Amino acid sequence: MRTLADLPDLSSKRVIVRCDLNVPLDGSTITDDGRILASVPTLNYLLERGAKVIVISHLGRPDGAPVAKYSLEPVANRLSEVLSSPVSFCSTTTGDEALLAVEKLQSGEVLVLENLRFNAGETAKESAERLAFAQALAQLGDLFVSDGFGVVHRKQASVYELPGLLPSVAGLLIEKELEVLTRLTKNPERPYVVVLGGSKVSDKLGVIDHLLPHVNQLLVGGGMVFTFLAALGHKVGASLLEVDQIETVKGYLARAKDLGVEVVLPSDIVVASKFGADAEVEITKSSEIEGSAFGASGLGLDIGPDSALAFAEVIRKAKTVFWNGPMGVFEIPAFANGTKQVAQALSEVDGLSVVGGGDSAAAVRILGFEDSAFSHISTGGGASLEFLEGKQMPGLEVLK
Repeated sequence: MRTLADLPDLSSKRVIVRCDLNVPLDGSTITDDGRILASVPTLNYLLERGAKVIVISHLGRPDGAPVAKYSLEPVANRLSEVLSSPVSFCSTTTGDEALLAVEKLQSGEVLVLENLRFNAGETAKESAERLAFAQALAQLGDLFVSDGFGVVHRKQASVYELPGLLPSVAGLLIEKELEVLTRLTKNPERPYVVVLGGSKVSDKLGVIDHLLPHVNQLLVGGGMVFTFLAALGHKVGASLLEVDQIETVKGYLARAKDLGVEVVLPSDIVVASKFGADAEVEITKSSEIEGSAFGASGLGLDIGPDSALAFAEVIRKAKTVFWNGPMGVFEIPAFANGTKQVAQALSEVDGLSVVGGGDSAAAVRILGFEDSAFSHISTGGGASLEFLEGKQMPGLEVLK
């Protein structure tokens, strides 16, 4: 794969950098700037070499038209605080206004263009429409750097078509992500533990299938665990359940047994009377959820305290750990303990500890953990899973 080291002299070159700055916002306030900070090394690398840096990204799902709440202006403001170079903002992505903003750009300065998804061409299903948008973007630059790992699994104009129109390379963030994720599939140090949570087991089927032959233990929590419990014949009340995946899960449990992989499921569950911070709560055995005070209407919203301790013990003994998906509804304090215990144990691993982006990355920060507590926090939840599934990634294939 072509990298920054392959670029020629960058002095005064207009370099378009595709970042993933899709950060959570509360109004105009950024609540988690992890993806912004992750983009800084590549941007500094270019700025230190005298490039004129044009940052492009998406934010949210504005469906091809301008939506004020999805503007990248707050992101540009935050970038101006974390970079030592001047940062300006342009309220369009293409056309005369964008061209004029680029013309004014000096070496060692940054220009952030408005949200790519304000243009329907960015995510269009038709390749010709995507290409037309990419061609308009390409007029703004001399070189292209792909550094938005969270979108490399998408065939979108700025990810797939644009790199084919300009000399293009991978940025430092993508290099780092690939180096770490490759270590999870090529001769990982053992014991190797994978921790999976989140709401749906269907979102994780590919990664379970691909990683089962590689791991020693698979720990399962979150909403997806109830499909596993149902596969074992347990009733799960009103908890999240994918009935159509029960047989598939039975197959994975049998395959894990044949491979000698230990699948660790929670022994207890935090069951609630309803979804909400004011719900009544009871801890039950995972095999007796409908035996709680709430009966068949009980909702499992976190792994129980015994399970959290058991999961943490397995994790601490590992030399390689990959975690994707919270253990419960961590946004509500009553259902955050499982996720917090897993994060704490992961931070104490004497080896490679990888947080697989998405809700897991949000959880560790919301729960007060520093990024430095882990070997790596991926910036791409879906992208990291698809990489570990062995899928081809359009945004990476085009850089080869």
